Amino acid sequence: MRDRHTGSPSPRRGRCGLLTGDGKPAVSIIIPLYNKAPYIKRAVRSVLAQAEQEFEVIVVDDGSTDGGAAIVEHFADSRIRLITQENRGASAARNRGIQESGADLVAFLDADDEWCPTFLETVLDLCRRYPEAGVYATAYMIYNPDGVRRGASIAAVPPAPWSGLIPNYFRSAALGEPPISSSSVAIPRTVLQEMDGFSEEHWWGEDVDLWGRIAFRYPIAFTRRVGAVYHTDVAHRACTRVQPVPENPFVASARQAVERGLIPQEMLGDVQEYVAAKQLQTAARNIQAGRPDLARANLARCPTRMYRRRKIAYSLMSLIPAPWYRRYRRMKAVLARQH
Repeated sequence: MRDRHTGSPSPRRGRCGLLTGDGKPAVSIIIPLYNKAPYIKRAVRSVLAQAEQEFEVIVVDDGSTDGGAAIVEHFADSRIRLITQENRGASAARNRGIQESGADLVAFLDADDEWCPTFLETVLDLCRRYPEAGVYATAYMIYNPDGVRRGASIAAVPPAPWSGLIPNYFRSAALGEPPISSSSVAIPRTVLQEMDGFSEEHWWGEDVDLWGRIAFRYPIAFTRRVGAVYHTDVAHRACTRVQPVPENPFVASARQAVERGLIPQEMLGDVQEYVAAKQLQTAARNIQAGRPDLARANLARCPTRMYRRRKIAYSLMSLIPAPWYRRYRRMKAVLARQH
């Protein structure tokens, strides 16, 4: 890329889009890939269609067996790198990508999701405006199996077209859908290194855990401008796996943060309610997986004012057979789509 006025090589942008002469890309994009062959082409194409073109793409194939890596290899673009490793989970794949990244800002995209053309441009703008933030995130659309798209219901954040530092991340995350998703976020590489990346001990909730750990230490920059599409109509999503989970990883992280005095007093109540929301979510998963004993343990460690009714409901549901609960969930989903 050359400066159109002087003809000399133009400097590239480093962290927060600041001009540097070190030849780094503006953003490193990490795509973890595991058996998502039907969707990976869509994800990569959405990256290549970005208005901001100063990037590198690192696809980490985590032991796929469906030919997804071969699809990536067919892209004739020198900015795309494919790294293969034995299957170790999404967190290990993301962490490997972070290790291999060359930019000061790292963005994440799941292999079955996609970006709007302005995503990178938007997060770089946030990064320039709010260099003190630890996360840069955009609003996102949710694509449901019935073909309906809707905006994520993000609470406790001013309405569109607002952008800025989220007034209270944990209140927002507790009241609505997460303001941060794993396909609508960019994080400074130094922050990722400080946090030791994603926890590799968990297969579920590890992304939410990282956002929360960062929010203990840094403000979160967010824009209501939609930058990504989250697809729920695909196979092999971890969030749809019916498997028991003893505890959401963020619950343990929050407990440790309280013990170390890392949470300001004015934030403590909202953190506790957010933890309660995660405990309830985990209890529901365990009921569905046929482990009501784990669900009752989650609920026993769930003091809450905001979700008392839901806690009572889940306590009752933990006493009924799992197939009945799954039937109830299906009926609830059908009624929600009808309304």
